[in-house]
Amino acid sequence: MNKITKKSFYSFLALYLISSFIFLSLTAYWFYTSQVAMEKSTNFYKMNHIADVVSSEIIHAAMNNTKFELKPFDKTAVALLNKDELLIDGVLVQKVDFSKDFYMNDMIFTLVSKRSGGHLGIEYIIVQSDEYFKNITKIKNKIAYAVVITAILIIMIAVFLSYIFLKPIKDKMQEIEEFVKDTTHELNTPITALMMSLSRLKQKQSYDEKILNNLSISTKQLHDIYATLSYVSFDTKESDETLNFSTIVQEQIEYVKELSKKKHLTITTNLQPTIITIAPTKAKMLISNLLGNAIKYSHQNGTIAITTTPEYMSIEDNGIGIEKEKLKTIFTRYVRASSYGGGFGIGLSIVKQIAQEYNYKIEIDSKVEVGTKITIYF
Repeated sequence: MNKITKKSFYSFLALYLISSFIFLSLTAYWFYTSQVAMEKSTNFYKMNHIADVVSSEIIHAAMNNTKFELKPFDKTAVALLNKDELLIDGVLVQKVDFSKDFYMNDMIFTLVSKRSGGHLGIEYIIVQSDEYFKNITKIKNKIAYAVVITAILIIMIAVFLSYIFLKPIKDKMQEIEEFVKDTTHELNTPITALMMSLSRLKQKQSYDEKILNNLSISTKQLHDIYATLSYVSFDTKESDETLNFSTIVQEQIEYVKELSKKKHLTITTNLQPTIITIAPTKAKMLISNLLGNAIKYSHQNGTIAITTTPEYMSIEDNGIGIEKEKLKTIFTRYVRASSYGGGFGIGLSIVKQIAQEYNYKIEIDSKVEVGTKITIYF
C-alpha cells in the first residue's frame, strides 16, 4: 500500500472500530442495567415468597396446635423475632433496621415481614440474602467475556472489511501510478526526439528530410497521446454524422506514413465505400487506435492489411501476436498484451467503448509471432 491507501485504510478501520465499540459499550450497558433490574426484582419476589411460606407454616402450626420447625432455605438466611425484636429461631446475618420493609446494606438484602400475625409469639420474619450480588458478579463476568470476544471479532471483521472495501481504491491507485509512469515514458520518447532533431537542425542550419521526418513523427506521437488522454479524461459532446469510413481510414494511413516508413512497413488496402453514422472524432479514434497498435506491435519490414466493406472493417498484421490467455482481458483499460511497443493499455478499451456505444461487434484472432486480425462489424 502507498501512503494514501494506508491512510484511507487506517482511517476507515479507526472509524469502524470506534463506532462499533461505542455501539458495543451501549449494548453491554443496556444489557447490564436490564439484568440488574431483573435480578433485583427476582431477588425481592424470591425473598417475599420465602417469607410467605414461613408465615403460612407458622399460622398453620398455631391453628393446628402442632410443633413448628423452621426449615433451612438455600442461599437465604431466615430469622424469627418476637415483638421485642429478640431472636427466637433462625440466623441473623446482620443487624436489622425495622423502620424499612426491604433494603440493602453491605451487599446484603433484608426483608422484614409481619405476616405471621404474632402467632407462636413470632412478630417478625426476617429474610436476608447476598445472592443478588453474587449473581450480579456472575453477570458482570459473563458480559466482560462476551465484550472481549465480541471486540476481537469486531477487530477481525473490521480489518477484513477495510481490506475488502479499500481493495478497489488500492487497485485504482496502483493503476494511476502505473499510468503516470507509462505516460511519463511515452512522452519522454517523442519529446527527446524533438529536442535532438531541433538541436541537429540548428547545428546544420539547412534542410534535412530525415530530421524533418523525425520532427513530424514526434509531433504526431505527442498529438496522439494528447488526443487519447483527452478522449479518456473529458466527456466531449459531438453529434453523429453520416460519413464514409473508408475515407477516414485513408486519412489515417497518410497520417502515419512517416512512422510506417521508419519501421519499413507495407500497408495494403482494400477500401470499399463504407457509409456509417458515427461521430467523426470517434470514427477517427476507432481506426487510429487499431492502426497505431498494428504499427506498434509489428516487426520491421512487416505488412499491415486493411479492408473496409459496407458491413465491416478489418485490420491485420503479421506482428508479435497476442497470447491466447490474454485475449479475454485485452480490451480492459490499462491492460497491455505486451510491453513490446509501450503504450498505456487504453487504445483497445476505447475501441471497445465506441463499439458498444454503436452496437458494433468485435472479433479478434491472434497467434503469437504469427499476427493479429481485428474485425469490426458495423
